[in-house]
This record gives sequence, C-alpha cells and structure tokens, in this order.
Amino acid sequence: ASCVQHRLVVRDASSLQLLQLYTCLDQIQYIEWSSDSLFILCALYKRGIVQVWSLEQPAWHCRIDEGSAGLVASCWSPDGRHILNTTEFHLRITVWSLCTKSVSYIKYPKACQQGVVFTKDGRYVAVAERRDCKDFISIFVCSNWQLLRHFETETQDLSGIEWAPNGCVLAAWDTCLEYKVLLYSLDGRLLSSFRAYEWPLGVKSIAWSPSSQFLAIGSFDEKVRILNHVTWKKITELDHPATIASKKTIVYKEVEKSPTVDTERLSFPPTRELASSLFSTQSKYDISQVPVSLQYVKPVADRANPKVGVGMLAFSADNCFLATKNDNIPNAVWIWDIRKLKLSVVLEQLCTIQCFQWDPCQPRLAVCTGTSRVYLWSPAGCMVVQVPGEGDFQIVSLSWHSSGDSMVLLSKDNFCVCYLEREEV
Repeated sequence: ASCVQHRLVVRDASSLQLLQLYTCLDQIQYIEWSSDSLFILCALYKRGIVQVWSLEQPAWHCRIDEGSAGLVASCWSPDGRHILNTTEFHLRITVWSLCTKSVSYIKYPKACQQGVVFTKDGRYVAVAERRDCKDFISIFVCSNWQLLRHFETETQDLSGIEWAPNGCVLAAWDTCLEYKVLLYSLDGRLLSSFRAYEWPLGVKSIAWSPSSQFLAIGSFDEKVRILNHVTWKKITELDHPATIASKKTIVYKEVEKSPTVDTERLSFPPTRELASSLFSTQSKYDISQVPVSLQYVKPVADRANPKVGVGMLAFSADNCFLATKNDNIPNAVWIWDIRKLKLSVVLEQLCTIQCFQWDPCQPRLAVCTGTSRVYLWSPAGCMVVQVPGEGDFQIVSLSWHSSGDSMVLLSKDNFCVCYLEREEV
C-alpha cells in the first residue's frame, strides 16, 4: 500500500498490479496494515481523523473522529480489530473496537521515544505514563483492555520501553542524561537494574535478540554492552574504534568504478538509456588490508542531540549476528559474530548510512546510504545492487517482505520493489 496526497493505492506485492484505489477526506500522513492484512488504517493527523478501509469489502469503510482532542499517533492492536489513537498533548489513548464499536480510555500516556509496546504474541500491551511528575508503566490485557499491573519506575524521565520477544521481560530505559536500564517481569517486579557509568550521556538505542537471550544497549560512549538473560549482567562490551587493526576482521570498502560501455553501441545523439549509463557512477566492494582507518567525525559539543554514540543496532533473525552503527563514524556498518562475541565484518561506505535491516528469514543484511544503490551482506560475501531507472532514485529507507524474497526501497517521493531470486536447493 502507498499513498499519494489523499489517495490510498493498494497493489499486489508480487506483480505490482493495482488492486484497489481509495479516496480519503484529506492528505494522508500515516498508513498501517492490520495484522491479518484485511484492513488498512489511514491517519489524517491535521483533521484528527482515522479512516479504515476493507480489502474484502471495498464498499465498507470506517471513520473515527477524535474531534477537538486532536490526533498525534494511531496504530493497530495485534488482533487487527482495535485501533489505538493518541490525542494531542498526550492527554489520553482512545481504544476503538471495530467489532463492538466500544471505546476504552488509557489516561496520562507519556510523550516519549517508545511509549506503547505490544508483546509479540499480542496478549499484552505496556504503556509508559507520566503523572504527578513521576513515571509509571501500566500493563493491559489486549483481549478485554483490563488493567493487569500498574507500577512506578525508578527513572527520572522514562525514555522508552521494549518487550523481550518471548513477552516475559520488559526493558525500560531512562533519559540520555542518566544511564539506567531497568528490567521488569510481567507482574511488575523489578528483576534487575543496569548502569554502566554515572555522569556522561547514557543510553541511545536498545535491541533484544530474537531468542530473548541477549539485550544489546548502545550508548553515547560509542560502545555496545550485551546483557545475558540469566543474571542480567554484562557479558561483553563492543568497542567502535576509528582504526580496525585485527586481521580476523574483514573490511569491505566501497569504491567507485567508471562504467564500461560497449563502443559498438555508441551512437549520436546517444539514447536515453546509454546516456544514463555513461554518466551514472557505479561502485563495487574491495577488501581492504588492515589496519584500516575509518572516517571519524568529531561531534559539535555545544549543540543538542550530538552525532555521537551507537544510534542503530539490530540482531539477525538467527541470533548469530549483530549489526551496529556508531554515529561518529557515519559511513560504516559493524557486523559482530555473537557466537564468538567478536567483530566479524565492517562495511565502509562512500556515503552516510541511512538505514539497515536484516532479512527476516536468514542472516542477510540490506543497507542504504541515500544513493541509488542498495548493499547486501551475508556470511558468503557482499554485493552492490544498482537500482535501474531514469533520474536519481535516492534510497533513504528500506523494508523486507516477511518471506525475505523481496524488499521495498523508498526515496522521498517514490518507491520501488527489489525482488531477490531464491536459490534452488
């Protein structure tokens, strides 16, 4: 699904054939599929309205108007039959049921980085709250929206919460001014508290491994600390130095190459296809000899939100690898072997890393850097894929299909679908 102004366009994922075209009341700011792909939610934040469309019954539609309360966020519940709307100034979250048309309210939701999170099985939702100048977490049962647990957190200014994939542990982390990660059980007991240091800027990013065995914490001191799920103690600390010296680490460096043109095909004036191939720069990967010095950017100390520390991290689907990005070294992706707790590979790009995401089915990483190329790494090696087409298609974000057979590549105004050939077994 994609939106153009006030129109919602639904296409077949394999053929891109147009399936449905819906017209909303105003410009669409956000779209989201229900978990069973039967409904699509369209949020019109400027109007405070959510419109819902059905794929099975195109004539059916639903309109939710928050009125004077306004609307700043909207999302589906895991069952695909309830919608959670957050009003302006985070006064409340309204839970609308598509089946019974009933409404429930959750008061005092906190405006933070990640304040509403569902367990992977969809049974529970945790909501970060702020009342009387204190932080709280409420856990609700999604089947009937009854409150299961409500407890105060030992934080100065709660920044975000994240469930472990098994739904047994909830991680909560404090503001970047205070390094503190708290781990709570489903019944609200504090299992453990982790603090790596006291005074400098603290936690910047957090990621659970798919098996729930490891919690990776990226911080402003350019390190990743990994906690284990048995004692919740640190098992290792992963550094991001500007110089790679270990001979056991492979450094793939992206280098530009001049395009090769068949002289027999040259004509004047050149065809549009030939002209674009003549003037477009191509690139490939070379293996660099260690030691390798990476491009290091010194952060501006007197500005808010400095470009420093580990801002992106993600585990592969098989738990074997962890990909990280240190914002001081914006052109590099670091890939760590979790089985050995060692740095395995560094991808050194020509441009700043915009986004990376693991294939949901196998250890294969896709990276984009705001150019018309997408980069793929797997334990077998890595490659550069040029997006064909006219004009400059600058990829700023990407998203894998759940099967791992294709991915959507997004620029500011367009998108395209990249299909990957499945290996014959």
